[in-house]
Amino acid sequence: MPGPPPLNPLLPSPPPAGATPPQNGGWRTSVIRRILALTVCGTFATVVGIVGMMVYYTVALPDPLTLRHKERAPVIRILASDGSVLAERGAAHDFMPLDLLPKQVTDAVVATEDRRFYEHWGVDPAGMARAFFANIRAGRFAQGGSTLTQQLAKNLFLTHERTLTRKVEELLLALWLELRLTKSDILELYLNRVYFGGGAYGIEAASQRYFEKSARELTLAESAVIAGLLKAPSKYSPNASPGAARSRGRSVLKKMLAAGSIRAADEKRALAERIKFAEAKPGKEMNGVEYAVDFVLERMPPLVGAGHAEVVVETTIDADLQKQTHAIVTRKLAAQGESLATSQAAIVVLDVDGGIRALVGGRSYAESQYNRVVKARRQPGSAFKTFVFLAALESGLTPDTVAYDLPLTIEGWSPRNTSGRYQGAMPLRKALAESVNTVAARLQFDLGARRVADIARRLGIKSELREDPSLSLGTSEVSLLELTGSYGVLANGGAAIEPHGIRRVRMSSGRVLYARRATRTEQIIAPAHVGAMNDMLNAALVSGTGRRAALTRHPAAGKTGTTTDFRDAVFVGYTAHYAAGVWVGNDNSKPMNKVMGGGLPAEIWREIMVTAHVGKAPLSLPGTARVPLYVPPEEPASPTSALSENPEVLPWLQPSPIPRTAPVAEAHDAPSRDTSQALGEPAPKPQPMPSRISSRGLAPRILNSSRPAAATPSPLPAAVAPLPATPKSAATAYPQHQIGADFISRAVDGMPLEPSPGGVAGLPHGFDLDAIKQRLKASPVTAQSRPDGMMTLGTKPNSRTQN
Repeated sequence: MPGPPPLNPLLPSPPPAGATPPQNGGWRTSVIRRILALTVCGTFATVVGIVGMMVYYTVALPDPLTLRHKERAPVIRILASDGSVLAERGAAHDFMPLDLLPKQVTDAVVATEDRRFYEHWGVDPAGMARAFFANIRAGRFAQGGSTLTQQLAKNLFLTHERTLTRKVEELLLALWLELRLTKSDILELYLNRVYFGGGAYGIEAASQRYFEKSARELTLAESAVIAGLLKAPSKYSPNASPGAARSRGRSVLKKMLAAGSIRAADEKRALAERIKFAEAKPGKEMNGVEYAVDFVLERMPPLVGAGHAEVVVETTIDADLQKQTHAIVTRKLAAQGESLATSQAAIVVLDVDGGIRALVGGRSYAESQYNRVVKARRQPGSAFKTFVFLAALESGLTPDTVAYDLPLTIEGWSPRNTSGRYQGAMPLRKALAESVNTVAARLQFDLGARRVADIARRLGIKSELREDPSLSLGTSEVSLLELTGSYGVLANGGAAIEPHGIRRVRMSSGRVLYARRATRTEQIIAPAHVGAMNDMLNAALVSGTGRRAALTRHPAAGKTGTTTDFRDAVFVGYTAHYAAGVWVGNDNSKPMNKVMGGGLPAEIWREIMVTAHVGKAPLSLPGTARVPLYVPPEEPASPTSALSENPEVLPWLQPSPIPRTAPVAEAHDAPSRDTSQALGEPAPKPQPMPSRISSRGLAPRILNSSRPAAATPSPLPAAVAPLPATPKSAATAYPQHQIGADFISRAVDGMPLEPSPGGVAGLPHGFDLDAIKQRLKASPVTAQSRPDGMMTLGTKPNSRTQN
């Protein structure tokens, strides 16, 4: 018999008899080995990098032990935009050693700011993870995961920028500080450098400011209040909000009890203690600049470096405008506050790049340090409608798209104009100018609340917005600074802005600690939509609810806002130079005496803007070639035509039976005239909201002006009232036929339709038909008289108006 075949040297030898065959897992082993190798190499590289940074910090940074002997806080000199001195803060005080402080002070701070302070090594992964998931659940930044050591590192060596690189540096510096200092050293440095609000840096300065005693004498209840300030110095300031300060102190006591720092009996005694806060001295008020100075200081702590040198802060504040703004608010409230049952006001003025030129957070800083521009969240009312109408423009509508002011019900909610009357057909421009609630609600229903909220956030609203039907009427609370900044985007031609008050921070020696970067301008609104919004909001000042705010020399735009029961009233507006917002109301939300956004807030806004524009050349609003200026109410108004269901054809001109010679009342807050009832027609009955529209258009509720022209005019719906009169300048400045296809309302080929001096028989303010026919001879529009004295307009066949 032949023997076994010869073995192939290129193939593996067969396993011996009885051996277990090899498993097919070699590739898994290879992958695991590679992962382990990469992990080891990555860990080694990380350790080497950290050690390298530790060595670098040791060589490049000052010895932190020298910082513990600082005898005085840095003097901070705050400069106005012109270089004049607004204020100086940071007076000298004794450095407070940790061993002289009551243990309850340090226990309160540790329990509040960093409960695991004595357990971690500068960085607390558990705390960071807890903060991360808390922020995810809240859908916003609700908690921070920084330890006391990280906060100290940021305070000593870093800027306030929120970048990944700066966060990594903060973590590394915290590790370095833990290697160089003891826990007691870190806590002592922190307590003597941290900001407690009101210009008080350090525990001793805070104790003197709020309790007029040394920190060595603080009781347990007072220690809890002091520790509670660290979360939000302005919000919990005993001078600004004593009630909030006491409530925050009680929360700190609960945290101390949970941490085991105190016993239940200690908490009970502290809760029973009557805390007496030091009163703010009227003599300390600094000519109306205090609110602005506090705003700047609250953004200063991360920028203040080590050492004794003077720190100079260059701000955007206009010293003269700041003082005059404060004086205007004080005078207006003194004259009208009692009769109007309003006790507070807040104002902010921005330039077009977001720099804060003036900021007044309340009537009197001596009475209340609470900054209502930044900290207060109030309903903006109809001032929020700007975002609704901008969403409509971005969806393809125009200022001349026809909408209907009719009753409706959305998900059981029925928005109403306060008068209970409805005006029927109107262009979006008029609906926004006269603040018609039903149109805004219909628009948001068709567009979606999420879309409106997204646009508000894009323009700078950071507060939480409830995406429900009433969002269109401004029921979600926002800050005045956010709201004004969002309007500032329109003043800036649609480019994003960020409200800010600090330009540069430097040492007296000249070394720059911080300089605001020239951020890249991001266009967040298309120029065409900017021009359309500016035109619509300008109409609010020319012929709408904001006429008291109109300026005589400078084109301006803006929007009024008033909330239910007159609890809040705002006016926010802008020119090509500045944007400004005004709020009036009461801190306890008590109703005012029928104060509307178009009343006292508009008056204050106008007076401040007149002051701000002294020496400024008039400029058109971005995106508008010509903008009408203010027309006094006494000037006769020219009637305009009613609109048919086909926005390209005016079926007949029908004058307003009552000429409008006074500012219209603000819808949602005050009566809005119902023309149909004036004509003797019954008001339409409320009807449920129809189903959502298709993508083809908004008819019959909202009509898009880009729809094809009908062959013949459609009859005017019975429920549709004719459009009211409009000031002549408003008609001539923005030719309606330039938007949409063949759309004609108040001008034909740029020529306004003016009323005749004597009118037409049977029409109190009619049109001179012969004069109009002469103007229409060369236009692509036919005119035909009707037996009833009206006139029908229609497009000629195969003819279109030039855009």
